[in-house]
Amino acid sequence: MNTRSLKNLVKFAALCGLSLFALPASAHVSVMHSVGGFQAGLLHPLTGLDHLLAMLAVGMWAAQNQRPAIWLLPLVFPLMMVAGALVGMSGVLVPGIEAGIAASVLILGLLIAFMVRLPVALSACLVAVFALAHGYAHGVELPAGASGAWFGTGFLLSTALLHATGLSATLLASRIASRAVSLQLNRILGAGIAFAGIYFVGVLA
Repeated sequence: MNTRSLKNLVKFAALCGLSLFALPASAHVSVMHSVGGFQAGLLHPLTGLDHLLAMLAVGMWAAQNQRPAIWLLPLVFPLMMVAGALVGMSGVLVPGIEAGIAASVLILGLLIAFMVRLPVALSACLVAVFALAHGYAHGVELPAGASGAWFGTGFLLSTALLHATGLSATLLASRIASRAVSLQLNRILGAGIAFAGIYFVGVLA
């Protein structure tokens, strides 16, 4: 890979990194003042860095695992997130959800950083457990007076876009950069996500 391509790749990674911090800050006020369930749901995954990183990480890890995980994991997560959201909306109290969300960021970051490839069934089960926790958190935070159906549609669309962003960015890096550079970039990004997970876990401790 030539120097120009490497510089472009670094700029792309930096832009993605900056967006992680910009999106939650800009979306927070909009969600708090939104009266429409769809808008609230669409922005909700972006209002917490833990949600955002986990959903990007699912797409990144799926891309690393190749087929069939490349399409299965981004499909399992939103489906199981709906199940978790329904439980949250029902008012059932489930302890340890915040810890589960923090752990999902840490574990997914480590899986990416160390290029771990698990059997597809095990990968899907792991992602499903994380999705239940994230979905439950979305469900219990349904804005008063908002439509649950529209709220769910919004956060599902946002989740799908975050998965697609993580997946496509990882695949793009592997195509425009050498294997060694793309692997190193994945490890760096995975480590960054894992460190964020350590912070989230530490806050709860």
